[in-house]
Amino acid sequence: MSGAALVAIAASIGNLLQGWDNATIAGAVLYIKKEFELESEPTVEGLIVAMSLIGATIITTFSGPVSDWIGRRPMLILSSILYFISSLVMLWSPNVYVLLLARLIDGFGIGLAVTLVPLYISETAPPEIRGLLNTLPQFSGSGGMFLSYCMVFGMSLLPSPDWRIMLGVLAIPSLFFFGLTIFYLPESPRWLVSKGRMAEAKKVLQKLRGREDVSGEMALLVEGLEVGGDTSIEEYIIGPATEPADDHVADDDKDQITLYGPGEGQSWIARPSKGPSILGSVLSLTSRHGSMVNQSVPLMDPIVTLFGSVHENMPHAGGSTLFPNFGSMFSVTDQHPKIEQWDEENLHRDDEEYASDGAGDDYEDNAHSPLLSRQTTSAEGKDIAHHGHRGSALSMRRNRSLLEDGGEAVSSTGIGGGWQLAWKWSEREGEDGKKEGGFKRIYLHQEGVPGSRKGSVVSLTGGNDVPEGGDFIHAAALVSQPALYSKDLMEQCMAGPAMVHPSDAAAKGPSWKDLLEPGVRRALLVGVGIQILQQFAGINGVLYYTPQILEQAGVAVLLSNLGLSSASASILISSLTTLLMLPSIGLAMRLMDISGRRFLLLGTIPVLIASLIVLVVSNVIDLGTVPHAALSTISVIVYFCCFVMGFGPIPNILCSEIFPTRVRGICIAICALAFWFGDIIVTYSLPVMLNAIGLAGVFSIYAVVCSIAFVFVFLKVPETKGMPLEVITEFFAVGAKQMQASKA
Repeated sequence: MSGAALVAIAASIGNLLQGWDNATIAGAVLYIKKEFELESEPTVEGLIVAMSLIGATIITTFSGPVSDWIGRRPMLILSSILYFISSLVMLWSPNVYVLLLARLIDGFGIGLAVTLVPLYISETAPPEIRGLLNTLPQFSGSGGMFLSYCMVFGMSLLPSPDWRIMLGVLAIPSLFFFGLTIFYLPESPRWLVSKGRMAEAKKVLQKLRGREDVSGEMALLVEGLEVGGDTSIEEYIIGPATEPADDHVADDDKDQITLYGPGEGQSWIARPSKGPSILGSVLSLTSRHGSMVNQSVPLMDPIVTLFGSVHENMPHAGGSTLFPNFGSMFSVTDQHPKIEQWDEENLHRDDEEYASDGAGDDYEDNAHSPLLSRQTTSAEGKDIAHHGHRGSALSMRRNRSLLEDGGEAVSSTGIGGGWQLAWKWSEREGEDGKKEGGFKRIYLHQEGVPGSRKGSVVSLTGGNDVPEGGDFIHAAALVSQPALYSKDLMEQCMAGPAMVHPSDAAAKGPSWKDLLEPGVRRALLVGVGIQILQQFAGINGVLYYTPQILEQAGVAVLLSNLGLSSASASILISSLTTLLMLPSIGLAMRLMDISGRRFLLLGTIPVLIASLIVLVVSNVIDLGTVPHAALSTISVIVYFCCFVMGFGPIPNILCSEIFPTRVRGICIAICALAFWFGDIIVTYSLPVMLNAIGLAGVFSIYAVVCSIAFVFVFLKVPETKGMPLEVITEFFAVGAKQMQASKA
């Protein structure tokens, strides 16, 4: 996954520039107010710092929809250009008004980077390390602050520090970021698929994943274009075709699904489970009746329980041989070379009859880049018969015999995080004697752990190696109408033997009405809520108070004894504080995909509350100078370290994961607006609150907000680690709709 990691590192340079700018202006403003004589004009001084915040808020309003329209990469390029222009204008700045304009432009660049970098990383990263890679913006932002503080501290030691050079140095890293966005960063493959640019998306995925065969993930990206849809949860028993049915397996062969293995003659059977559902019992969801009952925790969002049940029943890495075999059972293309290539005669016919508005001149390449290989596409049996296409003898023989028996043909592939993607064609005789059927898309996931059924798990690596008396695998399935095979496109000419071209299958663009879908609304509640609570959790107040706390602890006196000026001492203190954050962020990167986002939030928020309570007590009770300074210093350090492990990076990570592809840009912009407005409110209310209720009162309010945040996370925020983005959005959709059904 080195390709995805390097791309994420390059993209996170945008956040490094944000951190660099925040630290630089904090140090430079000490010299700006002297030159422009702003000591008696605190409003103008505040505006110089706040103009970037205002610019970020303004640009965020447009960034989401525009990124859905023109792409993620052009917006990152624009961000680097805005950073560069603002740094040059700040370097010039003959008066305060030009400086204010430069700070506004700088805010535009910051707003684009903060909003789109997490989105971009989520759309390019594999599920297994998405959390780690999406913590990089937090790490690079803090790293940028530390480097900038070091630069400003060094310049503050000069006889006459020049604040214009301090601010203008931003041009150097911004030019580097511009080069990366132009020559290295690819466009998001999910965005490319949403526009029908399949050949480009395939090349990008091959670069990111470091392998040629990415057909399975390409299919997943197309499935992610769907917003809403009628999704249900089903339970299957999966085992070898030779395994006799037990009491847990339905006897009706018409309900069976046949899964084909890597080679000819290898097959497995999946049948609906009539036994107790592990996923359903954990969720208390009777999925077959579409209602939710017996919620185990009062007021807890069933979506949280649904996500949690998946992680609780997932075998630990290295503790089971099930998933490697389960994946190989489904994923033909990952382990075996393609036996047959695209039908050239069919290609020429498609080139003549089909023109894609979305693909444009890329269609020639798109047609030669099939989404699924012939060998692994079961649906093509029906499609080829329906459209007159020629298919491989092997695939057609398999599919024809299965369909004639009244069963279901399935093509499946692994999509990461232990999930499998499959399509099935169901065909049965109707009342009038005619055959009826349709496509369904299923996301499969094992339920339970090894030994939960008959004490062992069957080996599925090969059809001839299955031991007699082996067990079945209990799997949960999210079943829905696929984006690849929508009913209104079944009669249209195919772009290839496996699929309708996404430029026709996908919607033309994001629609505001999609925001009203129950799953999207529920995700917006989580995203907006956690962004607002993050801002009111007290980080700005603690940052504001840190120099005063460290001064009381005697750090400033110690530094002044070393011959440093008050300005240099203040800058050095801030740099040391920032340095303390970096190891904590590194630990969070390590734990993000192991312990999970929800675990880190629930583990760190109580520590934030305790730290704030200690700060309140130390300011209310006279403990003496030394105990007061020691308690305050320790509390601030602990608060910073825990904040950057949880509440710092995770809101942006979650917001980049929980929305469907078609509306992801719009929804992230809404969440980012909540973030910036919360930042503005907290920043400008802090001085007023300090005058009204004092420091102890302010920290008491922050502690209460953190307590509310803990309850909100516990009841409303699900665990998304290791899950493909498309599965996450599907869970939100099915959970929200099932909840609506239970209330009806």
